[in-house]
Amino acid sequence: MQDNPRLGITLMIATTIVFAAQDGLSRYLAESYNVITVVTIRYIFFMCFVLAFSANQQGGIRAVAHTTQLPLQIGRGLVLVAQICVAISSFTLVGLVHFHAVFASYPLMIMALSVPILGEAVGWRRWIAVLIGFSGVLLILRPGSSMFSSASIMPVLAALMMASYGLMTRFAARNDSAQTSFFWTAIAGGVAMMFIGPFFWRPPIGTDWIWMSLLCLSGTGGHYLLIKALDATKASTIQPFTYLQLVFASTIGILFFADELDPMLIVGSAVIVGSGLFALHRSRQAKLNQS
Repeated sequence: MQDNPRLGITLMIATTIVFAAQDGLSRYLAESYNVITVVTIRYIFFMCFVLAFSANQQGGIRAVAHTTQLPLQIGRGLVLVAQICVAISSFTLVGLVHFHAVFASYPLMIMALSVPILGEAVGWRRWIAVLIGFSGVLLILRPGSSMFSSASIMPVLAALMMASYGLMTRFAARNDSAQTSFFWTAIAGGVAMMFIGPFFWRPPIGTDWIWMSLLCLSGTGGHYLLIKALDATKASTIQPFTYLQLVFASTIGILFFADELDPMLIVGSAVIVGSGLFALHRSRQAKLNQS
């Protein structure tokens, strides 16, 4: 792979913009239709895209789908689709700004959980970054105050589920390629929604089909851009730019859904992102010292 950091970073920024737009569309549609209907349509389209994409790879679908750890791959897909359902529900309950401010903590959760689950070593500086980052979550949630509610916990649950998915993906990567994991992410989630979706089905009407189509295209386009970004350069190069989704999604929330900012949310978000970036920097330093 030819390393092209500038192209990779540009594609990653485009990815965060597209995913932020996807979140905005998901929130808009979930306010008129139930979450299961929205996710079912989105995943069926995603599954069709992945099948077509895999068919064009060397060896076709059979080669891409081959895995020696099928239960793990299916489990990953089910965790992610469940996480998406929780996330979209959170959009309508707490707003895009609040959700993404808390959700930005999931890389820190991955780092903390990688020690007992994957047996990875984390230095004391990164542990401090994790603790400071979680204090940022508490600043946003404010337990015990009038601002705190049961709905406030949903972004935390979504972040924890995303962290679990991330750990399962890293575990799967020890034996399977990224293409194989990508394939089973779509297939497992898509098949699950095909079974569940009919029980909650509410067909879109009128121009809502246009918004549903845009949602499907944004989801598929975002994944495609992410694949291209990872093809262009190393994951560690583009990872810091994933935090831009917080900025773009929050902007959409403020402009189109009248989400509000408050000082504690801004401070908490800054603490979480700052801790995440510092922890990422320390991870890079640790790898350089080992090499």
